[in-house]
Amino acid sequence: MPFKNLNIIEPILRALKTEGYTKPTPIQEQAIPIVLEGKDLLGCAQTGTGKTAAFAIPILQILRGEQHPEPHLIKGPRVIKSLILTPTRELAVQIGESFTAYGRHTGLRHTVVFGGVSQHAQTNALRSGIDILIATPGRLLDLMHQRFIHLQHVKIFVLDEADRMLDMGFIVDVKKIVAKLPTQRQTLFFSATMPTEIQRLANTILTHPEKVAVTPPATTVEAIEQSVYFVAKSDKRLLLIHLLKDKSIESALIFTRTKHLADRITRDLVQAGVNADAIHGNKSQNARQRALNSFKLKKLRVLVATDIAARGIDVDNLSHVINYELPNIAETYVHRIGRTGRAGLSGVAISFCDAEEKPYLRAINRLISKTIPVVEDHPFPLSHIGPGKHQDEVVKGVTGTVRSFGSLKASRRKWSGARRGR
Repeated sequence: MPFKNLNIIEPILRALKTEGYTKPTPIQEQAIPIVLEGKDLLGCAQTGTGKTAAFAIPILQILRGEQHPEPHLIKGPRVIKSLILTPTRELAVQIGESFTAYGRHTGLRHTVVFGGVSQHAQTNALRSGIDILIATPGRLLDLMHQRFIHLQHVKIFVLDEADRMLDMGFIVDVKKIVAKLPTQRQTLFFSATMPTEIQRLANTILTHPEKVAVTPPATTVEAIEQSVYFVAKSDKRLLLIHLLKDKSIESALIFTRTKHLADRITRDLVQAGVNADAIHGNKSQNARQRALNSFKLKKLRVLVATDIAARGIDVDNLSHVINYELPNIAETYVHRIGRTGRAGLSGVAISFCDAEEKPYLRAINRLISKTIPVVEDHPFPLSHIGPGKHQDEVVKGVTGTVRSFGSLKASRRKWSGARRGR
C-alpha cells in the first residue's frame, strides 16, 4: 500500500517522496488512520519499526489542516499545539529531524529542547513561536518553571519510549507534565514493552485508545542474525579486535554497561587502528552529537555507547550491534539489537558472554523465546589456554601489526589488571 492510500495530503506526500519513502511500515499503516481520526492510540512497537513517522505524519497533517491559509496573516504568536515527550537528547534530536523532513512543505514550525546545553537558542526559538515542541522531561520542566513554555493549547500529546522513561526514573516528571496539559486532548502513547507500571500509566492518560502492536512485546526482529561468543572477561578486547578485522562489519554499535568501559574500549580500538568514538552521559551534548553525526556519515566505523545514550540512535544501514557486555535486564537486549535490522533491513547482533554473565544470557533466551546460537570456533574460547599451548601462534591486529601470543598474554594481564583497578 502506498502512502497516498492513507489519505496523506500532498505537501507531506511530496516530502516523503523526497526522502525516498513510498510505502508505509506496518505500524505506520495501522497508526496513521487512527491518529487522523482524532482517537487516542496505545502503540506497542519495537524500535526500528518506523514509529516516529507513525505519529509525526498525522500530527503534521492535522495541524496543517488547522493552519491559516496565509500564515503571515496570523495575528499574535504561535502557540504549542503538539508536545512530543521523549527520554533522551539523541532521540529528541532525531524526532526533530523527522519533523523537519516530513513537514518541510507545511509551513509549521517546531523546535527541540533538551538539557546539557545552554538554553539560550531554545528560548529564542520559543519566543519566535512554534506549533510543535519535542522535549526531554527535565529541560521541559525547567522551561515551564521559567514561564518560557505554556501547555494550555496542546491538542496532541505524544509520550514516546514510555518504558525507557520508567527505566530512567522519569515517570514522576512525566506525571507532572501531564497534569499541566488540557484534559481535552488527543494522546498517543508508545512503548516497546508493557510492564505493569507502564500499563497503569497508559490507563491514566489515555481515553478509550485504539491499540496497535506490530510485534509481540519484547520480541526481537526476525531479520537480525543473532549469535553469542563465550569468552573470558579479560579476552573480550582481543576478541573484539579479532572480529573487527572482518571488513564485512561496515559499521558497529558496541554496547557496554558503564561509561568508563566505553571510554577504555574506544581508546584500545583507536590504538588498534579502528576509527572509533564513544557516546555516553559524561560527554557534552556537542561531543555526543558530533560523534553520532560522524557515525551516521560513515566517518566513524565504530561507536561505543551505554544504554541510556544509545536509545535514540537511528542510523541507516547499521550492519552490526555488538554487546561487549550483556545487559543485566533482559528487555534491554531487545532495545540494543533493535538498532540494526531497522525498517525491514537485515542486521547482525553479536554478544560476548563471560562466566559471570551466563545468568543474563539465560534470562534473555527466556524473554525472546529462543536460544541464541553459540559461536564456538574462535581464538579466545572461555576455557583458558594451558601452559605452553599455542605459544607459537601470532595474531594480527586490525592494522596488520603482528604480535606474538606471549605479548597477547601480557596484554591480557595488563587489561585485566586495569579492569580490576577501575
